[in-house]
Amino acid sequence: MDIGLNLKTKIQAALAKLGQEVSLNDIIIEKSKDTAHGDYASNAAMKFCRLFAKSPRDVASLIIENIDMEGIDKVEIAGPGFINFFMKNDSLQIFVKKIINEGDDYGRSPKKNQKVNVEFVSANPTGLLHVGTARGAAIGDSICRILDFAGYDVTREYYINDAGSQITNLALSIQARYKELFGLEAEIPEDGYAGQDIIDIAKTLKDEIGDSALKMDDPVSFFKERGMKIELDRIIADLATFRVRHDVFSSEKAIRADNAIEKEIDFLKDYVYEADGALYLKTTAFIDDKDRVIRKGNGDYTYFMPDICYHVNKMSRGFDQLIDVLGADHHGYINRMKSALMMHGYKEDALHVELIQMVRFLKNGQEFKASKRRGDAITLRDVCEEVGVDAMRYFFAMRAASTHLDFDMDLAIEQSSNNPVYYAQYAHARLCSVLEQGKDIAIDETGKNLKEVSELALLKHLADFANMVNDAAKEKAPYRVANYIHALAELVHVFYNDCRVIDRENLEVSASRLALVKASKIVLKNALALIGVSAPIHM
Repeated sequence: MDIGLNLKTKIQAALAKLGQEVSLNDIIIEKSKDTAHGDYASNAAMKFCRLFAKSPRDVASLIIENIDMEGIDKVEIAGPGFINFFMKNDSLQIFVKKIINEGDDYGRSPKKNQKVNVEFVSANPTGLLHVGTARGAAIGDSICRILDFAGYDVTREYYINDAGSQITNLALSIQARYKELFGLEAEIPEDGYAGQDIIDIAKTLKDEIGDSALKMDDPVSFFKERGMKIELDRIIADLATFRVRHDVFSSEKAIRADNAIEKEIDFLKDYVYEADGALYLKTTAFIDDKDRVIRKGNGDYTYFMPDICYHVNKMSRGFDQLIDVLGADHHGYINRMKSALMMHGYKEDALHVELIQMVRFLKNGQEFKASKRRGDAITLRDVCEEVGVDAMRYFFAMRAASTHLDFDMDLAIEQSSNNPVYYAQYAHARLCSVLEQGKDIAIDETGKNLKEVSELALLKHLADFANMVNDAAKEKAPYRVANYIHALAELVHVFYNDCRVIDRENLEVSASRLALVKASKIVLKNALALIGVSAPIHM
């Protein structure tokens, strides 16, 4: 059990002795910023004083009188009623052995029997992934990694928009380039695609089938299927390079099959009405601010309608929660989709939408942009090759998805402590180097000789890893992991500078410090893996 959870349990038990039953989730434990004020603090006395009709400081005294002091050195009341906990050294030291024994699984929670579907990326397969998609890919994958580590059963899903006009324009663009290879005149449609990848696909198809497509009765269908397949295979390959994978690829065409949209409208008939020649869904009956058009006056369905079918399809597969990772321009989409699901009897929180704000890429202090249709797009592959996957994954994870991000490509390749990913990876490499230098010394996993301030601060941070993972999972917040990594790297560097790890004249202390080094290396590697960043042995 981590220390924060242990203290929560102690406070809960003390309140129960006093006749008040409270949930663990309602008890807050925070690490103290200043060790002079203890190792951990809680505002429980202030939060629950109304239950006793007493002042917070009086309630704090009652809690302290009834709390189990095992592992606690002393408890103090501060300010208006904060309870500060000073932990015994051995309550921290025991984590060294725990971390080393559990290794890659340290911090992993037991299975929760909760099925979560995370849909992310889902870019139209009409070209190589634009770099603007990269942040959503990194955050979506990191959320999946964190949820999995926190004990959830996670399915990663990619929704293929293969029923819209974009795919038709892709097919017509490929067909035009294909015809040109045979000396025929052809025009790319106004909303078509003019990138080099379209030319490459046309050449591939010429090599595969010669001029057969010129004689087909329905060449557009052929170019749709083959073109989309080639583009999707390229996207999957680029995502694999970016350390992103998907378990399921769902097709919009398949979702629409067997009159699914018409059947869904019939199911929702109590909430459907006509106005001004269009068909509306009464989403205001739930949590939306206005009703939404699901079929336009010309008979075409809006994007919202097949999306409803898709989300209902996902829920029918037995998921407890759906998570959509979408661009910030989908803000108005959230409540309308929640409302549609609530029409099926699902709870409002069955769907969580993580909105990803835009990224500005900077190089030499200048922003650069590109257009996918014009064919001069900056691709995910381009930036991965220039700055590396590790830098991209870390930079995208280190800010909340809801905030705008300036991605400084010059900083991303800088080998200095100014570069946060270099700073973290250097800490891991340093730990590996120390272990290699001291490999002839038998380590002491008891932690009994770890008493210095920097040693205990590092231990306290290591002990908090599982708690941080669970918080990051609840909030779908990879940035919490990045913050933890940066703080851990900082503590590692301070410890390394303050404490002589390998001291041949004091092998007993060295044995304990080497164990702390090993534990720190394990946790740093585990944390980096949660955001898809490697942990190098050498730098």
